Amino acid sequence: MSDQQQSEQPDRRTGRRVVVVGAGMAGVQTAVALREQGFTGPVTLIGAEPHQPYDRPPLSKAVLLGKAEDSAFDIDFEALEIELHLGREVTGVRPDAHELDTPEGPVPYDALVIATGAEPVVLPGTEGVPGVHLLRTLDDAARLRPVLDEQHGVVVVGAGWIGAEFATAARAAGCAVTVVEAADRPLAGAMPAEVAAPMAAWYAQTGAELLTGARVERIEPGRVVLADGRTVPAGAVVVGIGARPATGWLAGSGIALGPDGSVTADEALRTSAPDVYAVGDCASFPSARYGERLLVHHWDNALQGPRTAAANIIGAAADDVPEPVAYDPVPYFWSEQFDRFVQYAGHHGNADTLLWRGDPAGPAWSVCWLRDDVLVAVLAVGRPRDLAQGRKLIEAGARLDPERAADPAVPLKSAIRQ
Repeated sequence: MSDQQQSEQPDRRTGRRVVVVGAGMAGVQTAVALREQGFTGPVTLIGAEPHQPYDRPPLSKAVLLGKAEDSAFDIDFEALEIELHLGREVTGVRPDAHELDTPEGPVPYDALVIATGAEPVVLPGTEGVPGVHLLRTLDDAARLRPVLDEQHGVVVVGAGWIGAEFATAARAAGCAVTVVEAADRPLAGAMPAEVAAPMAAWYAQTGAELLTGARVERIEPGRVVLADGRTVPAGAVVVGIGARPATGWLAGSGIALGPDGSVTADEALRTSAPDVYAVGDCASFPSARYGERLLVHHWDNALQGPRTAAANIIGAAADDVPEPVAYDPVPYFWSEQFDRFVQYAGHHGNADTLLWRGDPAGPAWSVCWLRDDVLVAVLAVGRPRDLAQGRKLIEAGARLDPERAADPAVPLKSAIRQ
């Protein structure tokens, strides 16, 4: 082999080209983790938005309320030798050729990380309707800030996590807020009825009106028309009815997707295509801890998963290939809403016992879910110690004494069954 041919065949440990598609938290953290773990080959980060990569949680808080202009990551990409391609859409991938398709031409890769996140679900019939907003991007927040500044009356469609957070911000800005929810309670898709029920009172406590069992028929200029004929005045409408993996661009690639549209990664966050990994909101993974495949649309998953993907990319490039690192976290998220700090850790889908710690009508309480007395999930409202201790107990697979665990005066770590 000639010197020129050798130069065209980069060393697998240092010369492999890693391309990351998606410049949100998961994509950025993947690129950073590669450098932190010693990868010295070329790393390219491609983002569809023109903005410097930014964090999303502040969009529904500080950025929306004008307390911050943006939430750009404090990362020196140039110093880390991470090549940014911003404002560039990726339209497809051809795994056999190890190439991405973009309007500017193909982009080759040796290892690819899919980190395109999730996209908000659009309320049917509202595309292009004036005054209807989503809240997912920095541009969305910029369009909504004048709405809050001018204190328009706002209708929020959807009483999930994002709907509650936006309603909180709108009330803080002095807007009249009505939240319409098709289900009979807030957080219907996320929490059991008995846990979500006390949260319904939080809306009225801060002056927001919550209408449950209220399905939107259509949105007209200045009002929302419900299926039962009621109309709700609306200076602006914000739709927060969920999100789905942003994976439409993978059509025809042969990369396996689940029924929910997620990339079905394995325990090492590898996809069905060779040298292709997936992290964050767009990827589901099998959890040995919970015995099922999980799709986690939360910030912590976008922070933790990239470290595993980076380790496995580096490991796959080594001469002596190590065992892949498995990804099986205790899912975690938080939400700031209605003057409350809500935290959740674990996954309660397979629990058989629900325990209350404290009075749900009060300002601070928590819920524990057990399976065969093993703690599998905890929700904490204003009880951060319960969350911190509960998260560690879930990681340890700790078995609890249900009677002691239900006593809010007993620290969770002291409720371990001896």
